[in-house]
Parts: sequence; structure tokens; C-alpha cells
Amino acid sequence: MARRRYRILSLDGGGVRGWLAARLMDRLAESRPGWWRRADLIAGTSTGALLGLGLATGRTPRELMALYERHAPDIFRDTWLDNLRDLGRTVGAQYDDRGLRRVLRDVFGDLRLRDLPVRVLIVAFDLDNESPDPARRSWAPKFFHNFPGPDSDGERLIRDVALYSSAAPTYFPSADGYIDGGVIANNPSMAALAQTQDPRNEGPRPPMSSIVLFSIGTGHPLLRIEGGRHDWGLAQWSRPLLDILMEGGMGVPDYQCRQLLGERYHRLDPVLPDSAPIRMDDVHRMPELAPIADAVALAPTLEWLDGTWGRGRQRRGSG
Repeated sequence: MARRRYRILSLDGGGVRGWLAARLMDRLAESRPGWWRRADLIAGTSTGALLGLGLATGRTPRELMALYERHAPDIFRDTWLDNLRDLGRTVGAQYDDRGLRRVLRDVFGDLRLRDLPVRVLIVAFDLDNESPDPARRSWAPKFFHNFPGPDSDGERLIRDVALYSSAAPTYFPSADGYIDGGVIANNPSMAALAQTQDPRNEGPRPPMSSIVLFSIGTGHPLLRIEGGRHDWGLAQWSRPLLDILMEGGMGVPDYQCRQLLGERYHRLDPVLPDSAPIRMDDVHRMPELAPIADAVALAPTLEWLDGTWGRGRQRRGSG
């Protein structure tokens, strides 16, 4: 008897570029309806957390596209008064999080991670773990999940976890001591793979040989710093460092998963045009994402979905 596949869907961060990931998923669904519903684990960081939690609560990629189109202008709403108070972004975040909190409450209500019909892993960063042991008190990555066991975060409100994962430094204030998980794992695929093997999880752990992993990005920007020597200080490095944190490490989990899983791993992350990069808050440039997403050749991904992801049984109630 063939061993059952354990399927992981991993979704990157990227702000409004999450629309591009949703569109890619929607294009796949046009010929492979409901393919994402076969995932055993959905992992997400920042905008990927919003996408993943949206899928886990029963929304389709097309419905998620509509949410971005409807709510992104409210989430990234800026005013001259806010800029004056914050001296631009010098002494305060670019945006308050009232719009984001309102959207998350409307979308997820009072649902908790334990209410989801699928396992999830959501990446954030804890600025102070408040350990009672002074030798262990520090900042630390936080991987919220609903796997049963002593480490489970099943009682957490989905809207809170989504907020924590999306609180990008300089863009939004921190939330309850957490900031955007993109500072440590903007591509959460390797974190998801590791979570399946955590000995604290109750029940059997899937063997590595049964795991297939589909990683979807929000578009790969061709960022670079030209020149051989940069004698810069804090002021010059401040913006490039944030881009390096959020974008520079994307290839590390890609390399790791590719080496560990081989053909059981597939990544879909189109290169963005070599022009002005589309930033996570560039709401006015969202229309530029449509032709990029629609130009991606999906034949290799569809072939991988058919042959490796498989057309096994969908989750109960998923259609």
C-alpha cells in the first residue's frame, strides 16, 4: 500500500504583494479546483499568514484577492497629520494598526486556532519572552500553531495571531510585544517542515519521506546594492537592512527544503520586473501585479500538483 502523503502549503510574506500569491493560487484552481484543501499543514508569515488563515477558514483564493482589493487601502492609510506627528517615519511607525485590526476582526471574528479544520503554523517574533529565568529572558522567534500537545497555541484568537505576524517594523506598531515574523522567516517553509517533527506534538509524526511541500512567494524583487565598498552608518543602512531582513533570507529555506525533500518540494515565486520594486505598502501599484501573475507559466506547477501533491481526499466539508 502506498504511503499517505503529508502535504504542506507554505506562504511567504510581502504585504500587498500577497495579492499576487492569491492570484497564482486562483489560476491553479481554475484547472485544479480546491487543490489547497488537501493540505495537512498551512504555514504563513505576515501577508502569508493572512492568506493561510483565510484558506484555513474556508475562503477561496479569489475571495482573498477581493479582500486585498477592498481592504488594503484602509490598512495602509496614511495622513499628513500622522506623518507630522511621527516626523515621517523617524519617531513612529508609518501607519497605525487600526485599519488592520478592524479587517482582522471582520474576517476572523472570535475564531481560535483550535477551531480550524487544518493544522497551521504562523510566524511572529517575540520582543520579550518574559521567561521567569533571567538567564533565558530574551527576544525569540515565535511559531504559533494548533498542533495538539503542551506547546499548542490552540486557544489563541486567530485575529491576534494574524496581527502579530503582520506587525512589520517601521510600517506598523508592535502588537502585544510581537512584530512581523518576516524578520526571521519571511519564507516559512523550513519552519513548517521542522514543526511536523516536533516531539511535543501529540500523535504520530509524519515520516520525512511522506512529506511534500508547496512553497508560494509573493514575487521575487531584484534588489541589490551596487558597488564594492559602502562606508555607511545607521542612517544609510536603516532602509536597506529592513529589505535584507525581509527579502534577503528567502533563498535559505528554499535551499534547505530543496536539499531535504528533492522532487517532493516545489516553489512558485515569479521574478518581479527589474524596475522600481513594489514595496509591501505600495497599494497604488497593486494593479501592476495582475499582468505579472497572469504571465507566469504554470504548466510545471500543475504537473507537480498532479504527480507529487496528488489528488487525494480533501478535508471534510471542503467541497
